[in-house]
Amino acid sequence: MIEVTDAASKKIQQNLARRGNGIGIRIGTRTTGCSGLAYVLEYVDNINTEDIEIKQDGFVVVIDPKSSAYLNGVEVDYVRHGLNEGFEFNNPLER
Repeated sequence: MIEVTDAASKKIQQNLARRGNGIGIRIGTRTTGCSGLAYVLEYVDNINTEDIEIKQDGFVVVIDPKSSAYLNGVEVDYVRHGLNEGFEFNNPLER
Protein backbone atom coordinates (compact mmCIF):
# COMPACT_ATOMS: atom_id res chain seq x y z
CA MET A 1 0.00 0.00 0.00
CA ILE A 2 2.69 2.55 1.05
CA GLU A 3 6.40 2.32 0.38
CA VAL A 4 8.90 3.98 2.71
CA THR A 5 12.32 4.51 1.15
CA ASP A 6 15.53 3.68 3.01
CA ALA A 7 16.27 7.40 3.50
CA ALA A 8 12.81 8.03 4.99
CA SER A 9 13.03 4.93 7.16
CA LYS A 10 16.38 6.02 8.64
CA LYS A 11 15.07 9.52 9.36
CA ILE A 12 11.91 8.16 11.01
CA GLN A 13 14.00 5.85 13.20
CA GLN A 14 16.31 8.74 14.16
CA ASN A 15 13.37 10.98 15.05
CA LEU A 16 11.68 8.26 17.11
CA ALA A 17 14.94 7.66 19.00
CA ARG A 18 15.34 11.41 19.60
CA ARG A 19 11.75 11.63 20.89
CA GLY A 20 12.47 8.81 23.33
CA ASN A 21 9.06 7.22 22.78
CA GLY A 22 6.60 6.39 20.02
CA ILE A 23 5.81 3.39 17.90
CA GLY A 24 5.88 4.93 14.45
CA ILE A 25 4.27 7.44 12.14
CA ARG A 26 0.72 8.23 11.10
CA ILE A 27 0.22 9.24 7.49
CA GLY A 28 -2.99 10.83 6.36
CA THR A 29 -4.53 13.49 4.16
CA ARG A 30 -6.40 16.69 4.90
CA THR A 31 -8.36 19.05 2.70
CA THR A 32 -6.65 22.26 1.61
CA GLY A 33 -8.11 25.07 -0.42
CA CYS A 34 -11.04 24.46 -2.72
CA SER A 35 -10.26 21.02 -4.06
CA GLY A 36 -6.80 20.00 -2.93
CA LEU A 37 -5.38 17.50 -0.51
CA ALA A 38 -2.24 17.73 1.58
CA TYR A 39 -0.31 14.86 3.12
CA VAL A 40 0.10 14.82 6.89
CA LEU A 41 2.82 12.93 8.77
CA GLU A 42 2.98 12.79 12.56
CA TYR A 43 4.66 10.58 15.11
CA VAL A 44 2.34 8.33 17.12
CA ASP A 45 2.40 6.65 20.50
CA ASN A 46 -0.66 4.41 20.08
CA ILE A 47 -2.93 2.99 17.42
CA ASN A 48 -6.70 3.39 17.14
CA THR A 49 -8.77 0.24 16.58
CA GLU A 50 -9.88 1.36 13.09
CA ASP A 51 -6.36 2.25 11.89
CA ILE A 52 -4.47 0.25 9.29
CA GLU A 53 -1.01 -0.88 10.47
CA ILE A 54 2.00 -1.60 8.27
CA LYS A 55 5.10 -2.87 10.06
CA GLN A 56 8.29 -1.39 8.62
CA ASP A 57 11.94 -1.55 9.75
CA GLY A 58 11.25 -1.53 13.50
CA PHE A 59 8.40 0.98 13.46
CA VAL A 60 4.76 1.04 12.38
CA VAL A 61 3.17 3.09 9.62
CA VAL A 62 -0.38 3.91 10.70
CA ILE A 63 -3.05 4.98 8.21
CA ASP A 64 -6.57 6.06 9.03
CA PRO A 65 -9.14 4.29 6.82
CA LYS A 66 -10.52 7.57 5.41
CA SER A 67 -7.12 8.42 3.91
CA SER A 68 -6.26 4.94 2.66
CA ALA A 69 -7.80 5.41 -0.81
CA TYR A 70 -5.63 8.49 -1.41
CA LEU A 71 -2.47 6.83 -0.10
CA ASN A 72 -2.52 3.60 -2.09
CA GLY A 73 0.79 3.34 -3.95
CA VAL A 74 2.38 6.39 -2.32
CA GLU A 75 6.12 6.42 -1.76
CA VAL A 76 7.40 8.32 1.29
CA ASP A 77 10.93 9.61 0.81
CA TYR A 78 13.27 11.91 2.73
CA VAL A 79 15.11 14.28 0.43
CA ARG A 80 17.44 17.28 0.45
CA HIS A 81 17.11 20.10 -2.07
CA GLY A 82 19.87 22.62 -1.45
CA LEU A 83 19.41 23.89 2.12
CA ASN A 84 15.93 22.39 2.45
CA GLU A 85 15.21 18.87 3.57
CA GLY A 86 12.11 16.95 4.50
CA PHE A 87 9.68 14.18 3.78
CA GLU A 88 8.33 14.01 0.25
CA PHE A 89 5.28 12.06 -0.90
CA ASN A 90 5.41 10.62 -4.41
CA ASN A 91 1.97 9.56 -5.60
CA PRO A 92 1.74 7.86 -9.02
CA LEU A 93 -1.93 8.91 -9.25
CA GLU A 94 -1.05 12.65 -9.13
CA ARG A 95 0.16 12.94 -12.68
